[in-house]
Amino acid sequence: MVSTDRMLAFAAMSLLVIVIPGPSVLFVIGRALAHGRRTAVATALGNVVGSYLLVVAVAVGIGSLVERSVTVYLTVKLAGAAYLVWLGVQAFRHRKELKASTIHARPREPARGDLRTLLDGALVGVTNPKGVVFFAAVLPQFVDHSAGHVPLQMLLLGLVPITIGLVTDTLWGLTASAARTWFARSDRRLSLIGGAGGCTMIGLGVTVAVTGRAD
Repeated sequence: MVSTDRMLAFAAMSLLVIVIPGPSVLFVIGRALAHGRRTAVATALGNVVGSYLLVVAVAVGIGSLVERSVTVYLTVKLAGAAYLVWLGVQAFRHRKELKASTIHARPREPARGDLRTLLDGALVGVTNPKGVVFFAAVLPQFVDHSAGHVPLQMLLLGLVPITIGLVTDTLWGLTASAARTWFARSDRRLSLIGGAGGCTMIGLGVTVAVTGRAD
């Protein structure tokens, strides 16, 4: 249904956009620094789930409403920004609770913690202004209207950046968590890296809040 040429062209466009670190990447890095590899991977997975919800929204016509309505757009953007700041503040407040002995023991986290992490990542992904603009403004340009089944074409095309994003976000998270493991040789350094992760998320939230869109 979607031609190979269109699929490859959209993949190239997606790669160019995704390789430039945005809110999702910085969020994954912040979570990796604050909580480690498992949280980073779960956050990356949640991020792509949230991003694909944007694809679904665009496919059914909601995405264009978000892009065209200043009020809706600002609401989505500020909600995401506020949540990022809140997560950053929480990570910074609890930075001294990170202990090297806990990292080395690698205790198993409860399933509820993993689910919460997935939901956190999904919320950031679905409120990512970069994702909203990309899927609402770029994705429709690669649809072949003469072939019909436009929503299905969008859903299929949307899997391309989602797959690329999952791979790159996971790599960013694993790299950041590896650095965290190195810092985990002392409680003081681990506390510093946990605080850095919190500050990263706070700064990201502020950036998202003050960044406008190109009209």
